Amino acid sequence: MTSNGASVLFIGGSGVISAACVHEAVSQGIDVTVLNRGTTDARQLPDAVTRLRADVSDRAALADALGDRHFDAVVNWIAFTPDQVQADIDFFAGRTNQYVFISSASAYQTPATHLPITESTPLKNPYWQYSRDKIACEELLVQAYREQDFPVTIVRPSHTYDETKLPLTGGWTAVARMRAGKPIIITGDGSSLWTLTHSRDFAVGFTGLLDRDEAIGEAFTITSDEAPTWNAIARTIADAAGVDDLKIVHVPADAIAAADAEWGAALLGDKANSSVFDNSKIRGLVPWYRPRTTYRQGAREVIAWFEAHPEAQVVDERLDSLMDELAERWAV
Repeated sequence: MTSNGASVLFIGGSGVISAACVHEAVSQGIDVTVLNRGTTDARQLPDAVTRLRADVSDRAALADALGDRHFDAVVNWIAFTPDQVQADIDFFAGRTNQYVFISSASAYQTPATHLPITESTPLKNPYWQYSRDKIACEELLVQAYREQDFPVTIVRPSHTYDETKLPLTGGWTAVARMRAGKPIIITGDGSSLWTLTHSRDFAVGFTGLLDRDEAIGEAFTITSDEAPTWNAIARTIADAAGVDDLKIVHVPADAIAAADAEWGAALLGDKANSSVFDNSKIRGLVPWYRPRTTYRQGAREVIAWFEAHPEAQVVDERLDSLMDELAERWAV
C-alpha cells in the first residue's frame, strides 16, 4: 500500500469521489491537506486533515495559502478545461513530485468499437463538450510530461457514486415517479451496460497511485467490474425503494436530445452507450484494489440516506413534466 507519511494536497476534497479519497488517504497514514473555498461541507472530513481556504482560480490567493510548501502529490479534483490545467502546470512545476489529473472515462471513444474499454482505447467523444475538454486537458498534460518532465498521472473514473447520488436522470425525481406509479424514462431499449462504482471502492485504487513513481506518465481507469443494464439498475433502485410495480418507458436518445439538449448530450456522449472496463492496469500497480460494494447494496444505502434526509427529496418539476410528455409519446 501507499507509504505512510506521504504529503498530499487535494484541491477540492468535498465531492462524491474526492471526500471518499480523503478519508481513505487519511486511513492509510497519508498527511492530507485539503484546499478549497470552504463553501461546501456536505461531507465531513477527518479531523486529521489540514484545511486551507482559497479560490484555486485566484493564483495569488493560492500562493499565499500554500507558501513554499512542497507536496509528494497534488490532486486537482476541479480542473475541467485546458486553461485551468495550464495554470496548474505553471504553478505546481517544482512544487510536487506527482500531479494527478482527474479525467473521465467518457473521454474514451464514444461509442466504443470494442469492449472492454482499456487505457489504450482511443480518446474521442464528438457528442459531449465536457469530455472533449477533458481530452484537451490530457493532451496538454502529456505534452508537459514529454517536454518539461511534468510529473503527471491521469485517472479516468466512470460513474462513481456515494449514498447521496442516484444514477437515473433527475435523481430523486425518478424515485418519486416510481413511488407515484408513474413511468420512468430509460434510453434505448434499456439493455446497454453501465458500470457503477462506489466511491469508497474507487478510493482504495486511487490512493494506491499516490506517491508512486510507477504511476508517473501513465493513465489509469478505476471502476468496478459490475456493469448491469439500465433496466436492471432501475429495477434495483425500485426494489430498494419498495416499489413492486416498476413502469419503464423506453425513449431513443435522439428523441430525448431533441426535447432537452443537456440531457441528450449526457446520454449520447456517455450513458446511452455500453461501458464495460478492463481494470487490469490499476490492479497491476495496486493489487489490493478489489471493489466490494454491489449496486444492490449501494442502492439500499442511497435510499436509506434519502429517507433520513427528507430535505434532499427534491422533485425537478420541469424534468418531471418533460418525462410525462416523453412517456405519453413513447409508451407502447
